[in-house]
Amino acid sequence: MDNYFMKEAICEALKAYELKEIPIGAVIVKNEEIVGRGYNLKETLKDATLHAEILAIKDACKNLGGWRLPGCTMYVTLEPCAMCAGALVNARVERLVIGTRDHKTGACGSILNIVQMQNLNHQITVEFGILGDECSNMLKRFFSELRKNKNIKYR
Repeated sequence: MDNYFMKEAICEALKAYELKEIPIGAVIVKNEEIVGRGYNLKETLKDATLHAEILAIKDACKNLGGWRLPGCTMYVTLEPCAMCAGALVNARVERLVIGTRDHKTGACGSILNIVQMQNLNHQITVEFGILGDECSNMLKRFFSELRKNKNIKYR
């Protein structure tokens, strides 16, 4: 089932790609059902907090009727940053499945490991590499195209 749900996260990332957003997508699953979806909208809506993970958390909270997400798994195409990792801990997500690592800002094991800090009130089980090549290649392709079209800037 992990591959199936990661493919759903990739579909969300492709929505961002079409908008020329960094293609990151996320879905949240509870009892084998998607309860939340999100993709990057930072550039489109000019809001630094509109990461795929945050939008998926908000969607799941709305659909489940509360801010806690026990028993939920997030599938995300790129390792979450510190902001998103903190939100996942605060939402009490149980499991996190990550397509590819982020060696620049990853906060789930690559640079930091916020989601498994023992001094926090909640820790998340993390698994890396589900459809990792597909997730990584989409990001590489996006940034390659971006470099060719120099009028769009990302850092």
